[in-house]
Amino acid sequence: MDLEDARIENADGDALDAARLTVGTVLNAGGLTAEGRVRLTGAKVAGWISFIEAELSNPGGVALGISSCEATQLTLRDAQPVSGDVRMHYSTFKVIEAEPQVWPATVRLEGLRYEALTPRLPAADRLALLQRDVDGFVPHSYEQLAASYRRVGDDVDARAVQLAEQRRRRATLPWYAKLWGCVQDVTVGYGFRPTRAGGWLLALLLLGSAAYGLHHPPPLEHGKGPGFNAPVYTLDLLLPIMDFGQQAAFAPTGLYQWLSYLLIAVGWVLATTVAAGITRALSRP
Repeated sequence: MDLEDARIENADGDALDAARLTVGTVLNAGGLTAEGRVRLTGAKVAGWISFIEAELSNPGGVALGISSCEATQLTLRDAQPVSGDVRMHYSTFKVIEAEPQVWPATVRLEGLRYEALTPRLPAADRLALLQRDVDGFVPHSYEQLAASYRRVGDDVDARAVQLAEQRRRRATLPWYAKLWGCVQDVTVGYGFRPTRAGGWLLALLLLGSAAYGLHHPPPLEHGKGPGFNAPVYTLDLLLPIMDFGQQAAFAPTGLYQWLSYLLIAVGWVLATTVAAGITRALSRP
């Protein structure tokens, strides 16, 4: 089907109604100028659907309705930014080729499946589109984007997408779940930034070592137990599953006692969030 460089207008309705169209090779709409809705709902194209250098416009309505569509490739390379909504829900493509700026302010992506996006761009450049979905938070869209990065071996951007998914999900939760989510985000990035936990532990280890190095807590029993070691004592407070024998041998007082409580509490929080994050990361494909 050849619509190359065509101009079609119907500002009050469908400029092109090709719903349930079947094409054996290519639907070529390169250079198409359309004012009104371009409707390809349920279309099946064995090859590719091309909107190269196209200009699609239907302000206040759907400019491109391509839901429940199947094709090998959908390309909007060098197309003008779409003026109007784009509906792509429950469509299936192997490749979608489009720059982020082509997409409008409102899209619908629920159930959209694809294997790859071109051109290859960082996750940060693709995530903005998922925020524009009229259905709000759609987990499937994040999983599809993460999977596309994982297929090409880009685990860094795949994790960035999964982290963005968790942050978006947090906004839909009750206040207490949001609070716990914030703790997981700040400490270990929901398990996708595990090195953060090491940074927090190192900072607290330095704090405790300095504080208790200057003010040794008195021993519980004089003449018994190990000699005091400020870094090891701090580690004993921070790591809930380890026992170096220091915590049980010394008893800080006053402000330093409260510091020990803080280190114990933070240690448990870090351990719990790390465990939750690792479990979440390992449970994903």
